[in-house]
Amino acid sequence: MKVFFAKEYLLELYRNGKTRDKHHRYQPSIVKKYQSIIHFMLDASDTEKLRTLPSLHYEKLIGNKAGYSSVRINAQYRIEFTEMIEDGETIATICIINELSNHYQ
Repeated sequence: MKVFFAKEYLLELYRNGKTRDKHHRYQPSIVKKYQSIIHFMLDASDTEKLRTLPSLHYEKLIGNKAGYSSVRINAQYRIEFTEMIEDGETIATICIINELSNHYQ
């Protein structure tokens, strides 16, 4: 699967483990898990592979987040992304990391 980062700080987190953006600072354990999940996505042939790890809780979102899919980093954070098919290959675009507690407010 191809992964593109919609925001610069998401790419920095993946590559460097930190970001210059002061609004997007996360605990090292969150960053490490984020990097691990992105690496798994890069190795996966399609989003169906995300279902093979139940801990990711892969799901297509509904409501005001319709059109996005997500996987969980932990109980508080998740990676939201859009899915596209290009020449039969799934492309996931990482969009933003949200706090789940804010999602339900």
